[in-house]
Amino acid sequence: MSTNRHPLTGVASGTAFGWLDEQARLRADAGLVRTLRPRSADPEGLLDLAGNDYLGLTRHPEVVEGAAAAARRWGGGATGSRLVTGSTELHAELERELAAFCGFEAALVFSSGYAANLAAVTALAPHGSLIVSDAGNHASLIDGCRLARGTTQVVPHADPDAVRKTLDAHGGGPAVLVSDSVFSVDGDMAPLAEQAAVCREFGAGLIVDDAHGLGVLGDGGRGAPHAAGLAGADDVVATLTLSKSLGSQGGAVLGPAAVIEHLVNAARTFIFDTGLAPAAAGAALAALRLLRREPERAARAREVAAELHRRLTAEGLSAVRPDAAVVSVRAPSPERAVRWAADCRTEGLAVGCFRPPSVPDGVSRLRLTARADLTDAQIADAVRVISRSAHR
Repeated sequence: MSTNRHPLTGVASGTAFGWLDEQARLRADAGLVRTLRPRSADPEGLLDLAGNDYLGLTRHPEVVEGAAAAARRWGGGATGSRLVTGSTELHAELERELAAFCGFEAALVFSSGYAANLAAVTALAPHGSLIVSDAGNHASLIDGCRLARGTTQVVPHADPDAVRKTLDAHGGGPAVLVSDSVFSVDGDMAPLAEQAAVCREFGAGLIVDDAHGLGVLGDGGRGAPHAAGLAGADDVVATLTLSKSLGSQGGAVLGPAAVIEHLVNAARTFIFDTGLAPAAAGAALAALRLLRREPERAARAREVAAELHRRLTAEGLSAVRPDAAVVSVRAPSPERAVRWAADCRTEGLAVGCFRPPSVPDGVSRLRLTARADLTDAQIADAVRVISRSAHR
């Protein structure tokens, strides 16, 4: 067997995937190895501040029954793409209620929030267009920019002046600004009103990923675009996920009816992907109706986040002030972040651990989820564990 060197790594290998050994070694040396950790259905004694169940609805009886009832009626899967057999009356009902709740003209449901972002960016940035992308955007928006036929310019994080300069230099043709509403790493919020004003100076559209805003921000959790007075505008499109505040799975794009009709005909992640499973649609619809009935859940999630931040900083930790329900605590290194998270878990607390390349600034963090169903005692316990583990 002949020995070759991989063109990227220069590693000698006699097999097609031998270069993976060197990649694994580099990850291990940098402390960036990721592992899957299957969780039990009922993790007794473990307080979860790692997931994105912002409103505590994933196990709510009404949400669980919504999933079960949909599966009993429609079956375990959608059976095909939305344009073939994958659209049910349940999908249409969910789309109508999502659009009405968030204040948009129409909505389109996808199998994931990732697929929704790919659809919105690729279908709304044709050849010759300009995509202005915030440096802190989620990977799904970044991948949408990479797949789109337009030209992408990355601008400094949450900087409307940088957006203005970039749009001003554009030679003409369609243009869109793509931004998270709430950034998943630090939990800070984009200046949406200012960004929309800049876009309107140049006739550009605005695509907002509201995955971390829905259910937390806006009147009764109607989302960041609603809070910024942008919901229903003919130059604003919002994407969201059903897997965070709504405790289910899937994603959606909301916007003018003309945009939604275009996505049905042009978005590859809609046309060629199997539709969202009915059980997920049923769970999301039940959660949406529950949120509409109990709007105080949104305010409680924000209160919990603010209290976590106050207590953590009082303990001398470097925590970023949250704008929604994500609380980020800086760690000195990737290795220390991993040990810190592991120590918390040993003491019964699950926290997220963000390291490069998932963090745009290269700073590792613990990422905490402020859930609306956390009690004051649980908040106090979580802070004690995090603070004690930080000094080991």
